[in-house]
Amino acid sequence: MELFYAAGSGLIHDLREKGFEVFLDLKLHDIPNTVAGAVQSVTSTGASLLTLHASGGERMMLAAVEAAQAPGSPRLLAVTVLTSMDGADLNGTGVASSPRDQAVRLALLAQRCGVAGMVCSPEEVEILRRKLDVGNLLVVPGIRPVGAAIGDQRRIATPGSAIRDGASMLVVGRPITQAADPAQAAAAILAEIEAAGSIS
Repeated sequence: MELFYAAGSGLIHDLREKGFEVFLDLKLHDIPNTVAGAVQSVTSTGASLLTLHASGGERMMLAAVEAAQAPGSPRLLAVTVLTSMDGADLNGTGVASSPRDQAVRLALLAQRCGVAGMVCSPEEVEILRRKLDVGNLLVVPGIRPVGAAIGDQRRIATPGSAIRDGASMLVVGRPITQAADPAQAAAAILAEIEAAGSIS
């Protein structure tokens, strides 16, 4: 999100021309018409994945899914509960459920709307892998290698643990971007993923 706001959609075109796939983590959350328009706008960039907040509700997600039927549209991922939130944070927003229960509720709603991938914390991967249809992507942030600073994250796991629980893809930010040697940090995480087994 930070990079997209700083550099704009031109960067996505540049990366696509170099052969990279792009995960555009914009976490769309607005009225249905606006979110549908945003999905249509993103389609022209060539991004492969695009996030929206499942908490935007059924009508918003249905509008996004309909907009994503156009050729070249990104695959939509529904963000369930942010990994920075714990039970107290959720309660402060009026949600009495635990993060786990709320993530399951939102993921099932998103699946009913036709969203085929979810973003969830490592703590929900195993249960969502059991409850969702086969083939659903489970994209997991909150990844912290052993010894890494936790920062503002609350619900975390190591790369290997998340993969063993059924994660399809991992989102790793600061453990790489803030490392003294980012390339070495990335290589170590990739090695841990490989040791944990193939990605679902």
